[in-house]
Amino acid sequence: MAILDRQRKIPIPTKADIELSARSSRVLASLTNSHQGTQKITVESERGKEESLMIPSVAYELLIDILSQISQGNAVTIVPVKAELSTQQAANLLNVSRPYLIKLLESREIPYHKVGKHRRVLAQDLYKYKTDIDAKRSQSLDELTALSEELDLYEELDLS
Repeated sequence: MAILDRQRKIPIPTKADIELSARSSRVLASLTNSHQGTQKITVESERGKEESLMIPSVAYELLIDILSQISQGNAVTIVPVKAELSTQQAANLLNVSRPYLIKLLESREIPYHKVGKHRRVLAQDLYKYKTDIDAKRSQSLDELTALSEELDLYEELDLS
């Protein structure tokens, strides 16, 4: 939840973190039990004590996703879907400017509420907006591709 905590810095993965995360994500992915709602994992302490525990499959898959992102050199933060974000935090998550986000809020493209004078955006509303806008972009690209093929604007590249 580093994005919500200004005091905590987001750790940037080191080369060792990247390499270990790549190996770990591959191993965990290969051992996924996709037919169960839970996944059993075993953890070993520094003193060699082992403990087995069951975790929800959703958490196990999230761990694989986190390790995959770290293996690509990306810093990772977790934002609960029920989190209330400031306009700056919301703008950062969408990778847009704060003034642009304010326009989206005022045009009711993204729901928000006020706490005193400050606007707050639920993370789940932000994710829904992002999913919707990404789907529209994908559809537009598909339509452009189909149109260019229909008009025979598409030429195969000869890479030899």
